[in-house]
Amino acid sequence: MNQTYTEAALDEIIQRSVEHQGAQRASVIPILSEINEALGYIPIEALGKIRRQINSPEEGLFLTDSQLFATASFYSMFSLQPVGKHVIRFCESAPCHVVGAREVIEAIQDHLGIGIGETTPDNEWTLLTTSCIGLCSVGPVILVDDQLYGNLTPERVPEILAKVQGGEA
Repeated sequence: MNQTYTEAALDEIIQRSVEHQGAQRASVIPILSEINEALGYIPIEALGKIRRQINSPEEGLFLTDSQLFATASFYSMFSLQPVGKHVIRFCESAPCHVVGAREVIEAIQDHLGIGIGETTPDNEWTLLTTSCIGLCSVGPVILVDDQLYGNLTPERVPEILAKVQGGEA
């Protein structure tokens, strides 16, 4: 998912998204989502480009880059930095913690050789934490790309990551 892009390609992605979602305040999150999906993250320079396409003084609509940045940085499913091909979102909520989350996150870190918020040197994996995923009954839980894994143990980590990397998950 993490792609390099040209300024023209970024402009095209933004233009297509604004046309698809509409140039209005309520469309900001869907527009950011489409950019994040297309590139794997939201480049900072995209924020000013979005603002210029959405601002409509005749309708009294004014957004600032800082408002767009605040929105893009608030949601954990958006990234403002390039991420790996596969993104692991580790649930750090209390219910997961009490059923062994610490051991699972340590197993992931040891297996990949990275810490939280880091990407492997080959750009294959990024490890992030997130608030409750909402599957407390099967904790510890991770979300890898769009696939959920629950009832995790440190022993299951290598198997899950191998399946994802091999395209089986």
